[in-house]
Amino acid sequence: MLVVFVVLPVLVILLYRVVPPPGTPLMLWREASAVYRWVPMSEMSANAARAVVVSEDQTFCAHNGIDWRQMNKVLDEFRETGRPSRGASTITMQLARNLYLPPSRSILRKAVEIPLALGLELLVPKRRILELYLNVVEMGDGIYGVEAAAQRHFGKPASGLTRTEAARLAAILPNPLDRNPARPSGEVGRRAQEIARDIPRLTHLFSCFET
Repeated sequence: MLVVFVVLPVLVILLYRVVPPPGTPLMLWREASAVYRWVPMSEMSANAARAVVVSEDQTFCAHNGIDWRQMNKVLDEFRETGRPSRGASTITMQLARNLYLPPSRSILRKAVEIPLALGLELLVPKRRILELYLNVVEMGDGIYGVEAAAQRHFGKPASGLTRTEAARLAAILPNPLDRNPARPSGEVGRRAQEIARDIPRLTHLFSCFET
């Protein structure tokens, strides 16, 4: 039984290295309303990947799946207050959660995310990890991936996203069900402006997925 729990995730990770995932546990959970359209990263605007990295994980190209420094800060805050004010999930950890784990919140799930993220980083190139993430991340009620989000919110394919539009999509990721990138609230609008402003000055963050 232990062998199954170790070998099966590795096989699935290797499969998704070359094959687009048919869906995620969250998509199955909300099967009736799920909109999911896979597109390769080469057919997305570069603004999409850049905006997500600037917003969600500025250490993406430097870490091994886990931002240990940020994780330690969150653990220290949890020990002191019992309720950390921020998360420590990298893009790789979020991808592991989306691809392999059910939609629930628990300490156990967070503990499982860590070895899955390390496995992804060991077996899958950074660019492919980001490509998978951009295709499966939830970006609205039943909307999964940048392509579906671009079509729904802006009436265009992901290849046509401007820097401002990509920044708005990235700005809703902490809470995509309650935020609308097409008509952003004050908080989301301000965050999107920050992301759009930072993209041109943080180009060094993109070295592992841009050639």
